Amino acid sequence: MSEASRRAAKIIVAVAIALATAISSAAEPPYPSRPIRLLVGFSPGGASDVVARILGRKLTDTWGQPVVIDNRAGAAGILATEMTAKAAPDGHTLLFISSSFSIQPSVNPKLPYDPRRDFAPVSLAISSPYLLVVHPAVEAKSVRELIDLAKAKPGSLNCATAGPGSALQLAAELFSSMARVKIVMVPYKGAVFVTDLLAGNVQMAFSGLPQALPHVRSGRLRVLAVTTPARAAILPDTPTLSEAGVPGYDVTIWYGMIAPAATPKAVVAKLNAGIVAALRAPDVRQALSGLGLDPVGSTPGEFAATIRRDIDKWLRVAKGGAGQPK
Repeated sequence: MSEASRRAAKIIVAVAIALATAISSAAEPPYPSRPIRLLVGFSPGGASDVVARILGRKLTDTWGQPVVIDNRAGAAGILATEMTAKAAPDGHTLLFISSSFSIQPSVNPKLPYDPRRDFAPVSLAISSPYLLVVHPAVEAKSVRELIDLAKAKPGSLNCATAGPGSALQLAAELFSSMARVKIVMVPYKGAVFVTDLLAGNVQMAFSGLPQALPHVRSGRLRVLAVTTPARAAILPDTPTLSEAGVPGYDVTIWYGMIAPAATPKAVVAKLNAGIVAALRAPDVRQALSGLGLDPVGSTPGEFAATIRRDIDKWLRVAKGGAGQPK
């Protein structure tokens, strides 16, 4: 074959490849091609729901397809998580999760899904503390006084939680263990416990900022501490639990988005870019900061590492450890 013939053959092959790629790309529908269903495993009004709706509105504006929030409360988020694991991996069914996702393996060894293998992490969205709050009728004005009260009257303090296996319950259980006090856990379905807390039917709770902060500001609840290692910017005068009498206590709540495991990488990348851009938008940042929430944004790999790290931490807590690596 002459040199000219070889060059002609290479050109023909290159054109054929280009045409095949173009045809393949044209055959793939744009993403998103229809409304996106964003599952939330908790009842409306909770922090997961609030943040999911803020991001959902922004992504709707960005992509021109509705992001529909679907609250499927039940079993501390397990119901919605199982639905996501079984959904078509096309990016049109997603799940907005909280730290409860990484807690479940430590309290439920027979989950109907594998949290490490059955999902594609998209992005960490929010990092935030819980607030340790009490009803104003409780005599304790500090964490130290609360611990002293619990020790003087074992079992007299009722602590509202968002249900067995929830992050709120584990935060309370960790406090009880590390402070060496006996408190009674009162499970509720999601964030509805706030109503009973405000009425004084339960005395204390660990609560997300969006639920508790308005009532703290109005004086209907008293905040004693935040659960993170550092103080919250929105409550600079409120000590951390570690400062206030439970050294080493650290529970950082996070929220983020995941998809079914086999979701194409290109779709995950577009979702990630959309979420990160939304978290940088001034209106979204203002809405979140007003709730005391810190926008984060991350790569899918970084979020996967956060999930794995927290799963390991809560497994240690369930086995009797303090939650920190040895």
